[in-house]
Amino acid sequence: MFVCEIMVFSYHEVITEENVEDKSIYLLLLIIFTIILMVCLVILVRSYKKLTESNRLLQEGLENLGRLNDKLRMDRHDYLNHLQIIYGLMELGEYDEMNSYLKKVYKELLKTGKAIKTSKPAINALLAAKLAECDSKGIELLIEVKSDLKDIRIEDWELCKVLSNLVDNAVRALDESDKEEKIISINITETKEKYIFDVEDNGPMIPEELRNQIFKKGVTTKKTEGHGMGLAIVSKIVNENNGEVKMESNTEKTVFSVEFKKGE
Repeated sequence: MFVCEIMVFSYHEVITEENVEDKSIYLLLLIIFTIILMVCLVILVRSYKKLTESNRLLQEGLENLGRLNDKLRMDRHDYLNHLQIIYGLMELGEYDEMNSYLKKVYKELLKTGKAIKTSKPAINALLAAKLAECDSKGIELLIEVKSDLKDIRIEDWELCKVLSNLVDNAVRALDESDKEEKIISINITETKEKYIFDVEDNGPMIPEELRNQIFKKGVTTKKTEGHGMGLAIVSKIVNENNGEVKMESNTEKTVFSVEFKKGE
């Protein structure tokens, strides 16, 4: 905007000079300055939108971190209670009951441990938040982390957006499923060449006619009305970060795989 103000001032100086005879230059300058002003306004609007989106995602990340911290504190309190119960069962000689109880506690402990295995606090917080969300919906969320994601090039908040949309898509698919056992699996791994993120659910198969368009804006598999933006957002972010997203679907499972090459 400062540059525009200087140009407008310069223009004013030019048009007030009496020795200028060709008045057509005034119109040309006016058009040029108008275009520059419009470009400046467009840049400002885009910058504002990006800043607003970044602030929203930052706030969401902080909320996820807060929920993760609360969960860890509650888990610590619960585990102390679990130890007291296990000790009581041992004192009473109820070893079979104690063994059964330990298996349940270990399973819960394993869930939280896998959710905080990466070097990215924002990703850990997101996974913990999705664990809690799925648990409240009666969906079993299985998380397998075999990479700390230490050197991945994509920004944390963008990766959070990709994973969040993929998990949300799986949750919506299972919401419409009549299966008694609803399962979502997140597998985070890496090879020498790339990082790989797989999100799998055992919901309905995606129809053949939608598979070539599934990543386009406005396309949705929901039976009820939906905006169809989630997978389009995933595709956009992945493409902008030189990644690749693929989908496989059959009667048993649907898997979305996102890959990012190392060193790019």
